[in-house]
Amino acid sequence: MTDVMAQLAQHQDAPISLTQPFVSKWASRYRGATVEDLDPPAALSLTPSDSISLALMSAFERDYTHLTVVDGETRALLGYIAIPQLQALLEAGKVKPEDEVRTAMIRFRRRPANKYITITMDTPLEQLEAFFAGAATDGQRQDFAVITDDRRRFVLGVATVSDLEEFVKRRPA
Repeated sequence: MTDVMAQLAQHQDAPISLTQPFVSKWASRYRGATVEDLDPPAALSLTPSDSISLALMSAFERDYTHLTVVDGETRALLGYIAIPQLQALLEAGKVKPEDEVRTAMIRFRRRPANKYITITMDTPLEQLEAFFAGAATDGQRQDFAVITDDRRRFVLGVATVSDLEEFVKRRPA
């Protein structure tokens, strides 16, 4: 692990205080950069009725770790598939390749108590880092962020903690 990645990982593991504002250790490296500067690949969305084998094949072809799941008619975001978790379910025999994605997907909760954080291409990287660290989600760390348009109508991509780490490694101090 490089020094930059080790420092970012250490920062990610630090306890989050919900009473104090989040302070990014990497603001000097971001220098006003936004999610768009991560150059995230276009999102690949599946429907709940797609097969698990299609999800795996699609993820491996594009080297994706997370795929979004949308309603086939309205294109509304319903949840996601985490490929490492899907592989574990397959190995444990809990799902089969011919099963539908709906049997393994993680659904987004739509309760009013859940605060939805909108991540767009214009979101500053400091805010994305805070989201991953859990500062924006009551201390609950996140592995990835779904990037949408401002009105949350379209899924544009997915950004991961690894994407942020790679960006920090590429930027001089």
